[in-house]
Amino acid sequence: MKLAWSSLLRTRFDAACLALSLVVASILSAHAQTITILHSFAYGTADGGTPRTGLIQDAAGNLYGTTSFGGDTTCDSGTGCGTVFKIDSLGNETVLYSFHGSPDGAWPAGNVIRDAAGNLYGVTNGGGEGCSQCGTVFKLSPAGIETVLYSFKGGTDGYQPIGGLVRDAAGNLYGVTTAGGSPKCYFDFGCGTIFKVDSSGNETVLYAFAEPPDASNPEAGLIRDDDGNLYGTTFVGGDASCNSPYGSEGCGAVFELNPSGVESVLYRFTGEADGALPGSGGYGLTRDATGNLYGTTSAGGDLSCIVGILTGCGTVFKIDPSGVETTLYAFAGGGNRGKYGAIPNAGLILDPAGNLYGTAEADGAFDEGTMFRLDQSGNLTGHYSFTGGTSGGLPLAGLLRDGQGNLYGTTQDGGTYAYGTVFKLTP
Repeated sequence: MKLAWSSLLRTRFDAACLALSLVVASILSAHAQTITILHSFAYGTADGGTPRTGLIQDAAGNLYGTTSFGGDTTCDSGTGCGTVFKIDSLGNETVLYSFHGSPDGAWPAGNVIRDAAGNLYGVTNGGGEGCSQCGTVFKLSPAGIETVLYSFKGGTDGYQPIGGLVRDAAGNLYGVTTAGGSPKCYFDFGCGTIFKVDSSGNETVLYAFAEPPDASNPEAGLIRDDDGNLYGTTFVGGDASCNSPYGSEGCGAVFELNPSGVESVLYRFTGEADGALPGSGGYGLTRDATGNLYGTTSAGGDLSCIVGILTGCGTVFKIDPSGVETTLYAFAGGGNRGKYGAIPNAGLILDPAGNLYGTAEADGAFDEGTMFRLDQSGNLTGHYSFTGGTSGGLPLAGLLRDGQGNLYGTTQDGGTYAYGTVFKLTP
C-alpha cells in the first residue's frame, strides 16, 4: 500500500512510543485553554483508526472526517481500508461508511467537503475498480450510501488522489493526484495531475505536471478563487538544483492554474531559509482577501535543526500576488527545539484578525507535536504541546476554527486505544 511520497516522512513517527497518559489543560498565549478529547478511535469493525485528515463542521455543530485505516478489517490484510465518520455536538461518534477496497476505494486521503443537501465528497488514495492502488473520487449521501464518481486507471488520467476537493457552483469537483499524468515523467510513474470530475462522473485532466523546473507531485488539495483560478503546492519539483531527501529533483513549489488550463509556477523552494517540501494532505494553502497565499513547508528554514533525513524543521510562508515569498516563521533547532514543534505538514487557517493557526507533527514539550498560532508580524504568540497517551499525539492535519474561536482537529496517534483522536481546544 502506498500513501504517497511523504509516507516515508510519516513512518518515522508512526512507530514513536507514546509519552504520557494525561488529559490536560494547556497555556496558550498566557490564557488558560482547555483541550477536550471528543473521541478516541478504537480501530476495528465498529470504528476507524489513524485519522490523518482534518475536519469540517455543519451548521448544527456536527464534525465530519476520515480515518486512514480501520472499519472493515477484512480489507487490506486486516488493517481496514478506512472510514468516514461523524461526531455530533454531544461528542457521539458514528461511522458513516467503511471502505472495502474494491470497487469503492481504500485509504481516504483528504478532507471531505459537504454540499447543501448534506452529501459528502472526498478521495481515496487506493482501491477502486480494476486498479487496487489507483484510488477514487467518492460521494456519500446523508443515508450512508457511497457512490464512486470516478475510479482512476493509473495512466494519463492520474492515480493516487490526495488532499481535499473543491466544488464549484455547477457541482464540478477539482483535485490532484500525486502520480500519473505524463508517462515521460519520473520513469513512467508520472508527476501527478490536476483533475476535474463533473456531476456525471466524467473526469478531465486539466494539467499534467512535468519534471523541474515545473512543479511536481502534489500532495495537498487545491483552493479556488472567485475567478476560477486554482492554487496549490507540490511536494517536490521546482528548482532542480535543490535535491529532495527523497531522491527527486526539486524541493517543491507553489502553482496557479487558470481557467484556460495554463499553469504558472508562482514560487520554487530552494531548501534554504525559505523552506522545502510544502505540506501534505488536506489543503496546502490558504488565501486572504488581498490574494496573499499562506502555507507550510516540512523542511528547510533553520538549517541547524535536523530531524531524521530532513535538514531544517520547516517554515510558515507567505507568497504575495507578485510571487514574492516571505518566511514568516522558521521552526528552530538548538535550545528552542522541543518547545514550538517541528515539521508542520498541513495547511493553515486564518482568523479575522490575521492570525494563522496550524499544527507541527514532531517535537514539542513531549515530542508528540504541537498546535501553534502566528500573529500578523510573524511572531509565534502561543503554542500547545500534545502529550501523547490518552490526550493524543502526532497531529498530521490542519485545524478547524468555529465562530467562538474553538479549534478542532485530529491526531493520528494516542487516545485511549492509541489509534488517534478528535480534539477540541476551547479558548
